[in-house]
Amino acid sequence: MPPAFTAQEKARITALLLETGQKLFTTQGLRKTSLEELMAPTGVAKSSFYVFFDSKEALYLELMLQQSGEVTRRVIDGALLSTEDTREGLRRFLHATIEELSANPLWRRLMTHPEEMQAVARKLDPERVAAMPDSPATALAEYIATHRDRGDMVAAEPAVIIGVLQCVLLVPMFAERLGDPVLHPKILDLLIEIVAAGLARRNE
Repeated sequence: MPPAFTAQEKARITALLLETGQKLFTTQGLRKTSLEELMAPTGVAKSSFYVFFDSKEALYLELMLQQSGEVTRRVIDGALLSTEDTREGLRRFLHATIEELSANPLWRRLMTHPEEMQAVARKLDPERVAAMPDSPATALAEYIATHRDRGDMVAAEPAVIIGVLQCVLLVPMFAERLGDPVLHPKILDLLIEIVAAGLARRNE
């Protein structure tokens, strides 16, 4: 039976688990991260992990929940919704999200390994997963559905439009294949311009 912990000990161990989880999940992924590795810095038995989190997936989700609000403020509120022009909003969203992915290893991991988010969703209580109403993905889906329905965007399925945007966001992950590094920013800028123009109808 795991030992009882004081409130101070629980706070310390929880902070260590979050810090360690952030490092391990972003470098080696959810599946390859073991309880032993997560618990090692805490100095207590791996069986005590379940005093703090129901599963590795629960720890992963907690990390996402901690960051989702700030990410949403930067890429949705500060970019996508910062203009009335749909085309400009998409352009700003793509630039802001690429910047976020370059600076935020956990969200970059989710972009390149979506199966990990699916694993989190499968293992957790649906109510817990639904605790991310302000996530960037939810906000983006709502924006696209609304603007498509009112004729501001191409008449494609929202999931298809999101897929197109995700394709753009994946480009920096393969930048070494684009030739001269000096041209990378220009290539990305032009791609974003073309995609935003192609998805959004010009405001008259």
